[in-house]
Amino acid sequence: MSGDPGGDVPAALGEVVDPELGLDVVSLGLIYGIERSGDAVRVVHTLTTPGCPMESHITRGIREAARSVEGVTDVETELVWEPRWHPEMIADDAW
Repeated sequence: MSGDPGGDVPAALGEVVDPELGLDVVSLGLIYGIERSGDAVRVVHTLTTPGCPMESHITRGIREAARSVEGVTDVETELVWEPRWHPEMIADDAW
């Protein structure tokens, strides 16, 4: 995705932890894009596997974290499966 990287949104998303893996969604490489336009933020993300039992927990966490950023009142999330997530997407310094 192009455009403004979202200001403080990436830092806020770094607080959303996948409880099964114990790593945040940014370090895991689950965030594919962030767009911010005024008070609205759109986050495109994936999960480690289709049918992930943490889907609602993680998506809710992404929405709440983005909404916690000053000036953000509208958050849209889009769950995508392409490109497919793989362990090599985890940040080198995540462990």
